[in-house]
Amino acid sequence: MKESIKSVLHGARQMIGVTVVLMLVCGLLFPCLLTGLSALIFPHQAGGNLITVNDQTVGAEYVGQEFTEDYYMWSRPSAYHYNVYVEGEDGKQYYNDGTEFAGLGSGSNNYAATNPALVERAEADIEAFLEKNPDVKREDIPTDLLTASGSGLDPHISPASAEVQIPRIAEASGLSEEELRGIVEENTQGKVLHIFGEETVNVLKVNIEIAQRMGIL
Repeated sequence: MKESIKSVLHGARQMIGVTVVLMLVCGLLFPCLLTGLSALIFPHQAGGNLITVNDQTVGAEYVGQEFTEDYYMWSRPSAYHYNVYVEGEDGKQYYNDGTEFAGLGSGSNNYAATNPALVERAEADIEAFLEKNPDVKREDIPTDLLTASGSGLDPHISPASAEVQIPRIAEASGLSEEELRGIVEENTQGKVLHIFGEETVNVLKVNIEIAQRMGIL
């Protein structure tokens, strides 16, 4: 009986000891080592790829933002409106479309293709886009301007989605279409190794340059 109890206690001590050691190694030492190495070797990436203008942080390179002004390039739809909100007179927080802020988050509504809510949302986005871009035909609106990414925080759009917005931006900003196309080209990333993925335009970087050339940033 005593030997059995000793065996159980010995096994328990071993389990607790292994758990504590693994917790310290995997939960503390290893993360601290990786954090330190990344901060040393890749300081910009480790810091969140933050973009700073005039000593002020205006965003992160790989996190999108919601832009609503006509002189800015618009991002893809987002179920969380890129976590952009305003304070209402009642003290509550609201998204730019007037719906109540749901708190910081990411993701999508994951609607099925047959879901009426998806059709309703897409139709509303189409009408809003055509109203602000009267020279664009319904069938010429690129798909990614009507579809949300899985994270709802994607900072990129396709070159076609950037091009279709240029006439509106030129009229609202006072910049020439040629100048705007140059800004888009400067902030377009090609395929990885010229093979994988698609060409993408970083909306935040484009809008920062637009704001700087307009003198508002």
